[in-house]
Amino acid sequence: MPNRINDKIRGVREVRLVGDNVEQGVYTYEEAIRIADEQNLDLVEISPNAEPPVCRVIDYQKFLYQKKKKEKEQKQNSKKIEVKEIRFGPQTDEHDYQFKLKHAEEFLKEGNKVKSYVFFRGRSILFKEQGELLLARFCTDLEHCGRPESVPKLEGKRMIVMLAPKK
Repeated sequence: MPNRINDKIRGVREVRLVGDNVEQGVYTYEEAIRIADEQNLDLVEISPNAEPPVCRVIDYQKFLYQKKKKEKEQKQNSKKIEVKEIRFGPQTDEHDYQFKLKHAEEFLKEGNKVKSYVFFRGRSILFKEQGELLLARFCTDLEHCGRPESVPKLEGKRMIVMLAPKK
């Protein structure tokens, strides 16, 4: 239970009382409980770390409902950012490069992150410089709609760069 209610609130002498039909202010714990009982409502601890702790006079079920509703709204409003991947070989042809560049541009405009990487197979790891140049060119070609989060770095057989959309 995240919020303490009524007699579960212990070790406090004074509480700051808030609520719809309550005069706000600092009351003793006993007085706050009495005020809540008179209105047939619960004393719910909102902010236990405050000095003195903040409590609200409200029906506990209504409080839980409002809290759940608020969390649901926040979840709906938050936008989920996806990471789209684009894979290159060290000797990617110009046409393939342009095709993948166009897709990356669309992803960035939609607000997604783009993880582009050059995958080295076998002895192609000798062409690290080509991969680095390819990713650097990719970043500069996408400067108008995205920005790189880091410089291209080699992780195993992959050289990776992450691009984030511009606000």
